[in-house]
Amino acid sequence: MTRPTSALVLFSGGQDSTTCLASALKSYRHVETIGFDYGQRHRVELDAREHVLSAIRQDFPQWAERLADDHLIDLGVLGQISETSLTRETEITEDEAGLPSTFVPGRNLVFLTLAAALAWRRDIDVIIGGMCETDYSGYPDCRRDTIDAQQKALSLGMDRQFTLKTPLMWLDKAETWQLAWDIGGKALTDLIIEKTHSCYIGDNRTRHEWGYGCGKCPACTLRANGYRKWQERQG
Repeated sequence: MTRPTSALVLFSGGQDSTTCLASALKSYRHVETIGFDYGQRHRVELDAREHVLSAIRQDFPQWAERLADDHLIDLGVLGQISETSLTRETEITEDEAGLPSTFVPGRNLVFLTLAAALAWRRDIDVIIGGMCETDYSGYPDCRRDTIDAQQKALSLGMDRQFTLKTPLMWLDKAETWQLAWDIGGKALTDLIIEKTHSCYIGDNRTRHEWGYGCGKCPACTLRANGYRKWQERQG
């Protein structure tokens, strides 16, 4: 069986998707990216996407020729039908089952469906996402069982064998920092600190050792704790 040479990366402009993008650029000769504007409260991540892509092209010449087209999809309808803390100016809370109010129902399922439709047109069989089941917020659409079911449905529904890869699925956040270091060294981890955005509140002005953000929301807490644990392991 011929090894695929192309991949499409779900790229939000955050730490996880940037690490996945770097991993793809190391492994595939042709890499495209896809992002979604769904009316997210932290729309600053859309600016981060451009900053990260520009920095990769400028600072990583070994990857620049492999980084191909970027696709930004208007998915405002998802924000219109969602009543969540990622699409409304509401407090971030948890329900009785521990599911955070930042969960956007159907988000990853829609993202993957549209990514597959684009990949079908672009003749790409591998789709890569930063979903993680180890250090995550409890989102059911980040579980590998969900991804496996989606992979089967997309392959059947489009009559094409898609492979949905999730390089971070079984890594904690400290291991994600380590993976970035292993792939691109200090240059890549510095890029992640300075250019990527994870904060749910959308704070891109308050600087911490691990990057920019409010420092209090679940995304910032996870990123910060992972960074500190990674630094401790580094010695």
